[in-house]
Amino acid sequence: VQLQASGGGLVQAGGSLSLSCAASGRTFESYSMGWFRQVPGKEREFVAVITSDSITYIGDPVKGRFTMSRDDAKNTVYLQMNSLKPEDSAVYYCAARRTYGVSTSHYAYAYWGQGTLVTVSS
Repeated sequence: VQLQASGGGLVQAGGSLSLSCAASGRTFESYSMGWFRQVPGKEREFVAVITSDSITYIGDPVKGRFTMSRDDAKNTVYLQMNSLKPEDSAVYYCAARRTYGVSTSHYAYAYWGQGTLVTVSS
């Protein structure tokens, strides 16, 4: 599967952004999808995951502010980011894994998009 993330940009603190990740392939609905983020010099950080049956798990740093959803008809997952903080600034990556379940480890994901930059100004 190939992934294409989009929707990043510059936003003021307290604002919102919505990221999208479009996937190719005919079996998208069977994949668990994740969002991760990374800043230079740091390890890739888990943000959110959604399973093939739309069970979601949101990472603690963004819980209550970010939500994740999927539209299998469009082969797309979304990350809605509200109440953004400067510390949310990062390159955001979407990822896919064929194994069912929730995984917060980036090592569990075999497929990655190219990343989209989110910058939150204070």
